[in-house]
Amino acid sequence: MPFSPHGPGRITVARAHRLLRDGTAVLVDVREADEYRAGHAPGALFVPLSHLAAGAAAVPDGKDLVLICRSGNRSRQAAALLAERGVAAVDVIGGMIDWAAEGLPVQDAHGAAGTVV
Repeated sequence: MPFSPHGPGRITVARAHRLLRDGTAVLVDVREADEYRAGHAPGALFVPLSHLAAGAAAVPDGKDLVLICRSGNRSRQAAALLAERGVAAVDVIGGMIDWAAEGLPVQDAHGAAGTVV
């Protein structure tokens, strides 16, 4: 099971999409504001890694956390940070780059077609 308070796991874009579609997980985008505004997965919560690291942001309770960034590096850092705090989370291998490459929806801050920057 990739969701473990003992250390972060990693999952593919396809698995992340299935978990979100099934309603068992929440997607948390840990990029910075300009990146999120340009293009994010619909329904993704915006919680920048910089805010998580500073302890200035809370993560939602009740569902498994799937963390995503541009390529998978920051989301892996965020998952490790949360694991240190006893919060189970996984990160998405390949991030939004792979999400978009799989043809999954990306929207901008206004709900129109977005781009990954």
